[in-house]
Amino acid sequence: MDHTHLTRGDESRERLRALATWLSDADLARPMGDGWTVAAAFAHIAFWDRFVLARWERHLRDGGPVVSLSDDLLDLVNAAALDQWLALPVRAAVRSAVDAAEAVDRTIATLPAETVEA
Repeated sequence: MDHTHLTRGDESRERLRALATWLSDADLARPMGDGWTVAAAFAHIAFWDRFVLARWERHLRDGGPVVSLSDDLLDLVNAAALDQWLALPVRAAVRSAVDAAEAVDRTIATLPAETVEA
């Protein structure tokens, strides 16, 4: 089985971790436009990684298809969650993103080959 997805996940997670340590608190508080900050983007990543993790855990526990969301619904969730993401202390948002990335990557690494291929 091709493990390219695991290698890409490892590389992506390490880039996230490096960026998290390189950015200062002031960098994390910097506005990105449309009401977002860098820290809110980290919290956003954490949320969606945890969502992916919950989808896989449910699929593995109950079977059936992996739940997906339309782009419109994704946009609504992001809009609804932004205020909470902005309210997080910047370092908590970063820690959450790194922790969530590690958790989802650990789970994906343990998935049966036939599940990954499907």
